[in-house]
Amino acid sequence: MAFVGKKFPNLSVNAMNDMGDTFKLNVLEEAQKNNKKVVLFWYPKDFTFVCPTELHAFQAAIGEFEKRNTIVIGASCDTPEVHFAWLSTAKDNGGIEGVKYPILADSNRNLASTLGILDITNEKYDEENDVVTVEGDNVTYRATYIIDEDGVVQHESINNMPLGRNVNEYLRIVDALTHVQEKGEVCPANWEEGKDAMSANRDGVASYLSTHAN
Repeated sequence: MAFVGKKFPNLSVNAMNDMGDTFKLNVLEEAQKNNKKVVLFWYPKDFTFVCPTELHAFQAAIGEFEKRNTIVIGASCDTPEVHFAWLSTAKDNGGIEGVKYPILADSNRNLASTLGILDITNEKYDEENDVVTVEGDNVTYRATYIIDEDGVVQHESINNMPLGRNVNEYLRIVDALTHVQEKGEVCPANWEEGKDAMSANRDGVASYLSTHAN
C-alpha cells in the first residue's frame, strides 16, 4: 500500500537516542507539532554492513537537513537496548557512535507492518498444527519517507537490502518540495536548487522544453 498523498500513520513507537533514553515518538506528531518536514529512513538490522554507512551518512548531512527545516529519524525493528549498544560502539568497530538523531525501535513491528515494508514472503497457515509460517527475516527493507509539515507523505521509496541510499537525493527532494510549496511551480526531471522550474500548465511545459535541451 502506497502512502504518498496520505497522512503518515498516527502511531507512537519506542525510540532511542544517543544518551540511552527510551521514549515514545510519533512521526506524524513530530511533523505537525514542530511544523517541520521529516525524513524517516528504515534499515534492516543493527550491527550489520550497509546499515552503519547509511546512518553515518545521514548524520554527516544533519546540518543540511536542519537548514531545510527537516527532522531526520532512523528506524528498524531492533529493540531500544540493541540500538543503544550500537550507538555506544565506535565507528572503527562497525558501530554508529556519533549518531545524534533518534532511532525508532519498532520491535513489535506495528508501524513497519502498517507501512507494509517487512521482508515477509510465502505466508502459510498449517491448519493441522494451527501455525502460521513465513519466509524472510521479518525485518524492514530500506524504506524512506519524506513527510511534510502537515504530516502528509510526499515521497516514499524502498530499496532491497544490498542497495544503500544516496542521502543527497533526499536533500534534493526536500528542496524540490520546498520550492513547490513556496513558488507554486513544479520541478522537472533532474531539478536541483537554483535551476529553473516550470508552471504546471501546457504553456509552462512548452516554454521549459523549448529552452532546456535534454
